[in-house]
Amino acid sequence: MPSAARRTAATAAGATQALEQYRRRAPVYDLELAALEPVRAQAIAMLGLRPGATVLDVGCGTGLSFAALREGVGAKGQVVGIEQSPDMLEQARARLAGAGWRNVQLGCAPVRDAALPVRADAALFHFTHDILRDAAALAHVLRHLEPGATVVAAGLKWAGPWTCACNWLVWPAALHSVSSFDGLHAPWDLLEPQLQDFTVQTLWLDTVFLARGRVPPRH
Repeated sequence: MPSAARRTAATAAGATQALEQYRRRAPVYDLELAALEPVRAQAIAMLGLRPGATVLDVGCGTGLSFAALREGVGAKGQVVGIEQSPDMLEQARARLAGAGWRNVQLGCAPVRDAALPVRADAALFHFTHDILRDAAALAHVLRHLEPGATVVAAGLKWAGPWTCACNWLVWPAALHSVSSFDGLHAPWDLLEPQLQDFTVQTLWLDTVFLARGRVPPRH
């Protein structure tokens, strides 16, 4: 099988696996991620959102980031959530209905195929390893960001040599949430070349990363 066909087949298989994973996890997803809320708060703060801005929540899950993102963009701003899992998006829609938020739009599709009728000022990838490893998905998102837009990504990573014993904690967490361990040593390495002023910091004994960069000017 040609390499392009293998990549396509792998992507399709990964998407099927991810949908099944998140179908099972949707009812308890918020509880599972409760311990990571400080990381989410730090990632959203790094976006530097301003009132009136538009932000993409890429792989928004059940919408755990919506409240903080809305606080950043204000009543005149806009949050656009993209999620391929119908089960997760059902939870997100319930969250919106319960809060009465009207400036949050949701789209149910793989990120690479999602309709994005906006040019956004920022994008958040919070614990979305499979999306960060999908070059087409990243390209699609970046095409819909304004020059200078801030991009922040957070997620799991393999710990380095000095803290490699911690990988016994990373392994079961990743097994539970990603369709492939590909790139887990540096999940941001497909995103980094496409941004400027790129920085990475690690937390939790080198098992969690926070990366930030800006969309360069278009020539």
